[in-house]
Amino acid sequence: MGGTRTAIVVGAGIGGLTTAIALRSVGFEVEVFERAPEIRAAGFGLSVMSNATAALATLDIDLGLEKRGRVMETYHVKDWKGRLIREFPFPEITRRIGVPCVCISRSDLLAALLDRAADVPIRLNAAADRFEVEGDRARVHFTDGRVAEADVLVGADGFNSVVRRQLTGPDEPVHDSGYIAWLGITEYSHPRFAPGSVVHLWGDGMRFGLVDIGKGRLYWWGTKNMPYEESSTWDGGRAGVLDAYSGWPDEVREAIRVTPPENLLTLNTRDRAFLQPWGTGPVTLLGDAAHPMLTSLGQGSAMAMEDAAVLAQHLRHAPDVPGGLRGYEAARYERTRTMVEATRAISEFEQSEGPVRRRVRDGYFRWMPHRKLVGKLEPALTFPGAGLPARTGEEAGR
Repeated sequence: MGGTRTAIVVGAGIGGLTTAIALRSVGFEVEVFERAPEIRAAGFGLSVMSNATAALATLDIDLGLEKRGRVMETYHVKDWKGRLIREFPFPEITRRIGVPCVCISRSDLLAALLDRAADVPIRLNAAADRFEVEGDRARVHFTDGRVAEADVLVGADGFNSVVRRQLTGPDEPVHDSGYIAWLGITEYSHPRFAPGSVVHLWGDGMRFGLVDIGKGRLYWWGTKNMPYEESSTWDGGRAGVLDAYSGWPDEVREAIRVTPPENLLTLNTRDRAFLQPWGTGPVTLLGDAAHPMLTSLGQGSAMAMEDAAVLAQHLRHAPDVPGGLRGYEAARYERTRTMVEATRAISEFEQSEGPVRRRVRDGYFRWMPHRKLVGKLEPALTFPGAGLPARTGEEAGR
């Protein structure tokens, strides 16, 4: 392909910004279009898993996240009374892989991405309305009348993706998780919460997570089984969350108590049936626009970052854009489908309600052989590669 290739990325979240950085690294001129008036974090915290960092490393991209967040040093799962169920071997696995998991606030991750994408134009207040394909190029129309055209269009515009809706139709069903989620971020210190810790506590149809994100800050999340009709209108505030966790260990209740009300977010977690294909011609999807998943494995952002790296590698090596996009999609279907299905299954299992189901859940993890548990966790933390066709000896020598 002659000349400089161009790309439009719709969406300036984690997936969109990572895509812009990845495509710039393989020679594309990229423009990012974001419907919001500013780029700001939603959801407060996350873990950038080893597989995401390893994927970006294939493009020599290092975001320096260890300086902005906190490397995960221990991961404990306990019951709702604070009694240990199991220490999970995430640190053991990441040491063997040679790439850490970093727990970080979304705002710090976005700052790292924006620093790296400093030379990429980001157009705010740019809500995509529709796209069209003309010849081998994609043209995007925005609600304010703007039009942009490029060799590649990447829909990285999240769960309610405009690009996806045009590909699938407006009536695609949504799957509710069956529980409400509360998220918070706060300054925090507690004698029963060690620096570098991730602690999950499991109760009766409820969970709570405590995550050290560095610099004296805690990211926490809680879930409670609740029908959508109730969860979609819940407005109990911090007092309501505290009431939900009555009787839970003090480190849980203290996290809720010290969280400023403006740092508390209530949401319904949802996913969709797995979509295939993700695109046509010069158009494709990425991240939550392609494969929205529940949060139980903490892999949503990591899958978007993997997507970005694989997309860039395929476009770098393919003789034409559609071939590169279809190659990227084919390389990602099995990996992302497995993750979507696993997150739903583990979410339902971890949200177990009733004494029998709770005992089965807790016993399953408490008594699982170490090697089997490692075998279940390690594949997700290991980047499987870009899925590129093997090069011939002649190509490799060029």
